[in-house]
Amino acid sequence: MSDIVSTLSVYQQLLEAWNRQDADAFAALFAEDGSCIGFDGSQMNGQAEIAATLRGIFGHHQTAAYVARVRETRSLAPGVTLIRAVAGMVPPGQSTLNPAVNAVQTVVVITRAGGARIALLHNTPAAFHGRPELAEQLTRELTGVLQSGRTLAAD
Repeated sequence: MSDIVSTLSVYQQLLEAWNRQDADAFAALFAEDGSCIGFDGSQMNGQAEIAATLRGIFGHHQTAAYVARVRETRSLAPGVTLIRAVAGMVPPGQSTLNPAVNAVQTVVVITRAGGARIALLHNTPAAFHGRPELAEQLTRELTGVLQSGRTLAAD
């Protein structure tokens, strides 16, 4: 399997683990020393901290479900792949996206003999301050992914 295909597979598994609220499966997709920067800027380092933090989040409330579109995959070096994506979230009990939490995600995946693992997930708000047309365009794009029934679109 190519690095790009395995990278996209890991990213899709990550989104699906979040959507199932499976903290352990989510964390297991990271390298042992991988890092995750949440939407609010919180930082989690290492599989154990990622799993523990997410167990706490998932244990206290039902989180919104992700849909995402990959904008770019790029090899940075042998065995190192970058994903640039946009993501939207569907609140529990809803069928449409909450545009206020649209995000830009950057994922760095390393592929070694043991398989592909996430070295870094950085999730940041797609606020587009002063440019509401960009926010609306992104919401339309992500709504298309949602309506397709897929979690991840990678063209």
